[in-house]
Amino acid sequence: MSATIRRATPADAAVLAELGTATFVETFGHLYTSEDLHAFLEESHSVDAYAHTLADPRYALWIAEDATGHATGYAQAGPCGLPHADVRPEDGELKRLYVRAGTQNAGTGRALMDAAMAWLLRDGPRTLWLSVWSENPGAQRFYARYGFAFAGEYEFIVGAQRDREFMYRRLAQA
Repeated sequence: MSATIRRATPADAAVLAELGTATFVETFGHLYTSEDLHAFLEESHSVDAYAHTLADPRYALWIAEDATGHATGYAQAGPCGLPHADVRPEDGELKRLYVRAGTQNAGTGRALMDAAMAWLLRDGPRTLWLSVWSENPGAQRFYARYGFAFAGEYEFIVGAQRDREFMYRRLAQA
């Protein structure tokens, strides 16, 4: 793997906004109307949204960079906010893991996942969660290799669109 993984800082908000927008559009842009997509990106992938998250010590983000320093992927982790009855306040969540389309399958996703998992488990074992689009079996297999198992589903809302989203859980392991 040629990517370098580093912890994001508040100075990275603009890089993360560009990367988050680009990777979301590459992966899911075809699913939404332009109005719904634009509104979602403005709310969830703006510089202000990333600056707010980076300023909150309950969250951590990592950036993958290639040999030229170009951002090729990122991960975000923090407290679990998924709508599942079993979620507890102490549970953690992998909130985002995206790698640019042209750099996938080179170990970057695994390196980002390893960084996020280490951070989420830094204080010892706890239950971890994530969500994944129901129509993304590759990501579902990837997360299963880390011990995550299907735990339920909910609707992920982008404007007027409701997507079927799967929740995965990894129980605390001693």
